Order: sequence, then C-alpha cells, then structure tokens
Amino acid sequence: MADTSRLPTPVAETWEWQRHGNCRNLDSSVFFHPDGERGFARADRVARAKRICMSCPVIVECRHHALTVEEPFGVWGGLDETERRAAIARRKQLQAEAEKEQECVSVTR
Repeated sequence: MADTSRLPTPVAETWEWQRHGNCRNLDSSVFFHPDGERGFARADRVARAKRICMSCPVIVECRHHALTVEEPFGVWGGLDETERRAAIARRKQLQAEAEKEQECVSVTR
C-alpha cells in the first residue's frame, strides 16, 4: 500500500491534473494487473498502458505523483512498478550520498 503520509493536502487544485489524463475514462485494468497475470499478457497490458501514457498531457505530473508517494502498483506516468522502484531506489541512494558528502564537508570545516 502506498504511504499516504507523503500525499499532498486534499486541495482541489492539487489534483486538477488528474482530470486531464488520457486514462481518465479508461478501465483501470489497463493500468493495474489482475491477480496472477504473467508473461506475455502482462507485458502486452503494460505496453498498452505505456502507449496511452506517452501521449498524455499530464504525464509529468502523474509520474511526479507516483514517485513522490511511491505508488507500489500499476503504470503511472509511463512507468511500471519495476521502473518506479528502480527510480526511487536510485533517488534514495543519491540522497544518501549527498548527505554523506555534506557531513564530510561539515567535518572538514
């Protein structure tokens, strides 16, 4: 389950971007896998979802949201679960390295 503590406050303007998504009136099963889906069926569904995302006018906002709240499921902003996990892990690694570097700079001053 996504960590909702990282969600922005419930202000209508904050969520306005969702009204403009290409996914707005599509069945969620295009973006979220059913239990037990594997192999070609899953790859085909993910590819279809990503094609929808690629022409979406709010892909940047959607991707930002998914990475910020660490959405664990589905295709968001053109990224699947595996791609988001990798991006989040890389971001955390870079943050940790930056903090460590900052500590080293502070110690040498």
